[in-house]
Amino acid sequence: MVGADGIEPLVPDGTVADADCTILHLDMDAFFASVERLRHPETRGRPIIVGGTGPRGVVASADYIARTYGVHSAMPMVRALRLCPDAIVFPPDGAAYREASEAVMDIFRAITPEVEPVSLDEAFLDVAGARRRLGGPVRIAELIRARVREEQRLTCSVGVAATKFVAKLASTRCKPDGLLLVPTDRVTAFLDPMPVGALWGVGEKTEQHLVRLGLRTVGDVARVAPDTLRRELGQAVGGRLSELARGRDERRVVPGSPDKSIGTEETFDRDVDDPGVINRELLRQSEAVARRLRASGQMGRVVVVKLRRADFSTITRSRTLAEPTDVAREINTVARELYAASGLERVRLRLVGVRVEGLGGAEEVHRQLAFDEPETGWREAEQAMDRVTRRFGPGAIKPAALARRDEDDA
Repeated sequence: MVGADGIEPLVPDGTVADADCTILHLDMDAFFASVERLRHPETRGRPIIVGGTGPRGVVASADYIARTYGVHSAMPMVRALRLCPDAIVFPPDGAAYREASEAVMDIFRAITPEVEPVSLDEAFLDVAGARRRLGGPVRIAELIRARVREEQRLTCSVGVAATKFVAKLASTRCKPDGLLLVPTDRVTAFLDPMPVGALWGVGEKTEQHLVRLGLRTVGDVARVAPDTLRRELGQAVGGRLSELARGRDERRVVPGSPDKSIGTEETFDRDVDDPGVINRELLRQSEAVARRLRASGQMGRVVVVKLRRADFSTITRSRTLAEPTDVAREINTVARELYAASGLERVRLRLVGVRVEGLGGAEEVHRQLAFDEPETGWREAEQAMDRVTRRFGPGAIKPAALARRDEDDA
């Protein structure tokens, strides 16, 4: 195995046994917090937390100083600040994180085109085709880590294995700022001691079921007959867990795997039953989703609205459009109509969200204009707004309804 402290020779001639371990999982370390640290060097040595600051805010990211106090992602911010009262809190800045992510992904793609982004801060790489040019997988992983550090002043952890599943576990094991190789002949020794919750797809209920069966570690699961697992957990789940527990994972790296949907949601500081406030929030979210669609070169055909009541019960409503769109005005029109038809216009809501699904490349869409429809319309206007935003920053230009809301809140 290879850790942050160096490489352990694993074959008689002293070379690293990584020949068939061509899958890399790269995971940025405390990504959002690390980006904020770069933007605010005066915070050096202080704990950083990124997340919402309202009564219902949650932690999106915590640096490793804050984590020593017990702070972790998805924790309520109120509790995080009780644990770490000296932390510096930054609200999430999606634009900054996407910009940093794109720069890191560019480094990955300079190594190999076989890059499958999983989120802003992690990706799988298949480096089989890069070995002749750059050396073995471990050497390539070291090169990537060095470039990320030198060019972006960020750190990442890398798992190297023959499968995506094991590579993902390896990167988690060596955090932060580490590198871990799990050779094929050591996969069993690596997996067996792990708790069953480490298996991909094992949630709380499945874990409880496995523990009731006396299966507490991955090794316990691996030693059970596959038919028994299928009988207890169902054909699909039981079969998958049986394979994973033995280190088998047939999933390959899928380059440039497209987003299945683009969306955003907001939890209010206080429950809201004012349709005017809800509709303004739907407008803000429609604007954000449309900008992301245009930035990614995609359009979507299905608009989805998510509405969560004060009692945490949640409904979603969706509508399929006649033509794909990346226009905020069109997305917002449908979102407002879905909200109006939901029967919740005077019901207190805790959260609302807007999402667009059924995505495809914008270049593939050839829209047929109606006879009396002008050639230049809302899409061109919103593209102009994108240019202003890129030049002058977020908030430089916005719909009047959102500007009025900001004035009311001042």
